[in-house]
Amino acid sequence: MLLRSLFAALVGGALLAAPVAAIAANRGPSTPEERKQALAYIHDLQANPLGPQALEERRWLLTWLEEIPDMTVHVCAILNKLPKSDKKDSLIIFGAEMNAQAAFLLNNPDKRDDHTAEFLAGVVGALQVYEVLLKSNPKDRQPFLDDLIQRREAGTLAQFVHDRLDAGACHS
Repeated sequence: MLLRSLFAALVGGALLAAPVAAIAANRGPSTPEERKQALAYIHDLQANPLGPQALEERRWLLTWLEEIPDMTVHVCAILNKLPKSDKKDSLIIFGAEMNAQAAFLLNNPDKRDDHTAEFLAGVVGALQVYEVLLKSNPKDRQPFLDDLIQRREAGTLAQFVHDRLDAGACHS
């Protein structure tokens, strides 16, 4: 499953001992406490993507998103122009996109079918994390993300995301 591959990439390659699919088959929907915890972790990761708890928070979020049957974060190749290596924190930024989409879905359960809004929330969240990361290392600029920031500032980011969805870059 795609989230399992992302999990491996985002948390250093080591998966949990128990297969996630087996866990998911044995559990019910997410609980209010879990949703509250997920939002707290997402907010912390947005503010402190390299913080001391970041790896553990990413692990928890990815495992939880894989396990719960009541919410699906869709994958979109909007950030497909990020460097393939993690030289410039590409995996953290991609994870931030996914986390921001999860936060959107948690905060807007009535909009689960609005994939454009979900993907837009993901890109906006990824850009926020990119900007936080740049404060620590300004030389790690990425022209593609800088372009997306310009689109956000110009008010054209939503149209860009919509166009990518129409072009088949996203799987809803």
